[in-house]
Amino acid sequence: MEDFLFTYYPFKPGQLAVWHPGAGRRVELLTDDDAAVFDRRWYRSSERSRSSTGASDSEAIRFAEVDLDAWWADRGDGAQFIAGLLWRTMERPGTFGCFGMHEWAMVYRQRTDEHRHTQVPLRLTQRATDAVVESHRIKCSHFDAYRFFTPQAQPRNELRPTRAGMQDNEQPGCLHAGMDLYKWAMKLVPVLPSELTLEAFDLARDIRVLDMEASPYDLRDWGYGVVAVETAEGKAEYVERQREFSRRGQLLRERMLTELERIPHLRR
Repeated sequence: MEDFLFTYYPFKPGQLAVWHPGAGRRVELLTDDDAAVFDRRWYRSSERSRSSTGASDSEAIRFAEVDLDAWWADRGDGAQFIAGLLWRTMERPGTFGCFGMHEWAMVYRQRTDEHRHTQVPLRLTQRATDAVVESHRIKCSHFDAYRFFTPQAQPRNELRPTRAGMQDNEQPGCLHAGMDLYKWAMKLVPVLPSELTLEAFDLARDIRVLDMEASPYDLRDWGYGVVAVETAEGKAEYVERQREFSRRGQLLRERMLTELERIPHLRR
């Protein structure tokens, strides 16, 4: 469940633990140890004078800040893509009728030993699981979910999302688009303040619970619940939680874009 956030997303816990003030913010370095903390890639240090006790006295104050020019030279193309994806997703209306069928499509017509998570049993029989897929309209817009559909399930999806078409397909109701905010935040290090990255991580972790509770897998022995999306009650619960995650994701996108506007090189 939670290991997914460190396996599917290629970021180590230690990376998440490193604090960044964000673009356009100077950190005063009071000691050599402080300076050592910011002896990192894409940071620069500077000094300026500050008046001391006497009118003619002054002292040198050291600061560290993100070197936006150096960062943009290395990561500008990726940052421009991420910003465009965030803008376009935020401006697009959310859709809320998928009921998590992407996870079901990933095990459609498979043998037990072919399932991605063989350590966890299916909640229904394979035949009943396949019947759920066949009885639902599938309209998955997220490429990184669609690419794991079984070959038999892919033709059942009404869309054909591609990596190149992400900006045209991402929509704010998608659970995986919400989880991916953590990925984008980590790729924007160090220009985002760490509190935003942590919020994105918390959102991804919360969404992951619904994603798996609504999946065909039975995680009750692991301490998780069941959102039976094959029933009317399960669908209603799924959509209610999905809408709340979409709301949180949209607020986070807006705040991330506000921070990115501190970068003079960025084009709207």
